[in-house]
Amino acid sequence: MLSPSLPLNALRAFEAAARHQNLTRAALELCVSQAALSHQIRGLEDRLGVRLFHRLPRGVALTDEGAALYPVMNEAFQRISLALARFTGSGEKEVLTLGVVGTFATGWLLPRLADFQAAHPDIELRLQTHNNRIDLAGEGLDLAIRFGEGDWQGQVCTRVLPAPFAPLCAPGLARRLRVPADLAGLPLLRSYRADEWPRWLQAAGITGVEARGPVFDSSLTLAAAATSGAGIALLPLCMFEQELAEGRLQQPFAQTVELGSYWLTRLRSRSEREPARRFAAWLRGAA
Repeated sequence: MLSPSLPLNALRAFEAAARHQNLTRAALELCVSQAALSHQIRGLEDRLGVRLFHRLPRGVALTDEGAALYPVMNEAFQRISLALARFTGSGEKEVLTLGVVGTFATGWLLPRLADFQAAHPDIELRLQTHNNRIDLAGEGLDLAIRFGEGDWQGQVCTRVLPAPFAPLCAPGLARRLRVPADLAGLPLLRSYRADEWPRWLQAAGITGVEARGPVFDSSLTLAAAATSGAGIALLPLCMFEQELAEGRLQQPFAQTVELGSYWLTRLRSRSEREPARRFAAWLRGAA
């Protein structure tokens, strides 16, 4: 029998904060103030005589004691929720918060989102887009999809999709391009990764051509500028298949260059929840 003195509210506060590794998001989930949540956790720590969290500038991290307690509490509250759902018929869904680089979200994930929802109707997916700069702990994300080399510190990184890059532009500009040297004098639209155009030009064997166009912080706005005829953009082909199929963008040269891949990442310090494990499995299969 449960002890009348069992601190259920404090344990629920701890479980939510440990799952999000963010006090603000945990407080929002439980519909309490952050101050009240922190008070509950401090009371539990005082009662147990141990620290459960390291307080960080952005978010929190579990101590060894907290890491030992969290899976027990997480499983217990999940089992309680499932048991109650059988009586209420609520079909309560598990929430999975996913941060996705905008290009991958619009170019790959959104067209396939219905397939995931059909396969996993019990998971409520919450998407947040970003421009490849992200703080998993600070933003309370379970998973994130990013572009790069898969070398982010403190994260478990799983390669999802390769993404060869090639110059893309509006049809009017494409008609003026016969060989890569024809790029000289034309606006080459750039991302914040300054090495992209030099690497493609080197792969194409071109010298004496410099990228001098405007700089964009997102491949989506970069592609929109290219579609409008503002210049030539270096873009991941697999993310703009629809624009290429519809003729809004054209690929004037066959030469591509590997600048990175899309990766699924999660914090190494956080245990992998079942919804995250299932999404990762679906993503690997779909990709």
